[in-house]
Amino acid sequence: MVIRLGILGAGARGSDTYGRWAIERPDRAAVAAVADPMAHRGDRLADAAGVPADRRYPDWRDLVADADAIGLDAFVIALPDRLHLDAALAAVGTGLPILLEKPAATTPEALEALAAAARETKARIWVSHVMRYQPFWRTIRSIVDSGVIGRLVTIRAEENIGFWHYAHSYVRGNWRNLASSSPMVLAKTCHDLDVIRWFAGEAPASVASAGSLRYFRPEHAPEGAPDHCLDGCPAADSCPFYAPRYYVEALADTDGWPVALLGDDLTPEGRTEALRHGPYGRCVFHSDNDVVDHQQTVVAFPGGLTATLSTSAFTGQNTRTVRLTGTAGEIAGNLRTGVLEVDLFSPTAVLPVPPEAQVRRRFERPPMGHQVVELYSGPVDASGEPDHRGHSGGDEALVDAFITALSSPDEHGASTSLEASLDSHRMAFAAERSRLEGRTIDWEAP
Repeated sequence: MVIRLGILGAGARGSDTYGRWAIERPDRAAVAAVADPMAHRGDRLADAAGVPADRRYPDWRDLVADADAIGLDAFVIALPDRLHLDAALAAVGTGLPILLEKPAATTPEALEALAAAARETKARIWVSHVMRYQPFWRTIRSIVDSGVIGRLVTIRAEENIGFWHYAHSYVRGNWRNLASSSPMVLAKTCHDLDVIRWFAGEAPASVASAGSLRYFRPEHAPEGAPDHCLDGCPAADSCPFYAPRYYVEALADTDGWPVALLGDDLTPEGRTEALRHGPYGRCVFHSDNDVVDHQQTVVAFPGGLTATLSTSAFTGQNTRTVRLTGTAGEIAGNLRTGVLEVDLFSPTAVLPVPPEAQVRRRFERPPMGHQVVELYSGPVDASGEPDHRGHSGGDEALVDAFITALSSPDEHGASTSLEASLDSHRMAFAAERSRLEGRTIDWEAP
């Protein structure tokens, strides 16, 4: 059975992730219709997928209205964040399954409206929390579920954004401003909060958070810095955020994300011209950004588990690290390397190695000489190095699970229920409320 998809939003996610997956697997899925207000983006995906002219829509509402006539089997919603709720509610009304890009909604009220509609209609909605589909996190979950490290006591997660990535997405890019997007704790770290909620297996008891926009502000601009880097910035040689150094020089051989967001002309001259006038060439101290550049969140769960999530713009690596402690062992991992270390406290403990992992070595750690098993879990490229394309394998696994579930009635496909997935958003909203109000927020059941 070939699943016919209607894709709402033909940007990077709609085209490069969801559309590409279907194009490369014509025996399993097909892009049957595309909606995007920017004709060149919609046409690029539609041309690649062979979508006829009458199934290319400038307005997503018209695509949803024609779902039955098109013969759609499901929707993929990859529109800008602020449009997710309206599109999801309209799609729910058709009764078709939905793959919904995160965040599912950008305000608590909108989120609960979606949750209520889903409950009432028994809608099948997958929120694109790709981390739970990555081999790295699935391996950790499998080890935790095996009981070999005992009962979970703490989770310490770090979202190291990378100074260049933060400048691209949260100072110059689509997620820089609360009015047009959402708080950074939702836009970026709802993935991490989702994994924490997934491991906890229950909703939190309380959430506390602190953070601010500390650095990317006008008062920190170098003296004489113009609004755009190419307008004669006196700090061009020393500034880590000088736009041409990133988009033209460092990424000279890249024509996908993030360079593709500059426009259609990706020659050096085209990139330079885009930076001269466009948002990605703005001085990071003279943008209209207002989201935080660092934040710490602490989540307590009724069963006694506590979790901390640290996120920062000021990191050299662009990856996630994690450490989970249990009553009988510990797991530490780095997503960039794909390496996990599992400490087993008991002399008789045996680690069941999950199928998505490979044992690299075993050694003993002083002073007790307890066993440590080093694993690798994650996709590799042709040279055998860790492959981070498609969110380290999470994108393809997510879409595969979605299509498999629609093709096989007995398969549900999602690793977590919709309500549990939406809890990550509720945790993010509680964290932002705690940050702004300076107090711990007690969990309120929806």
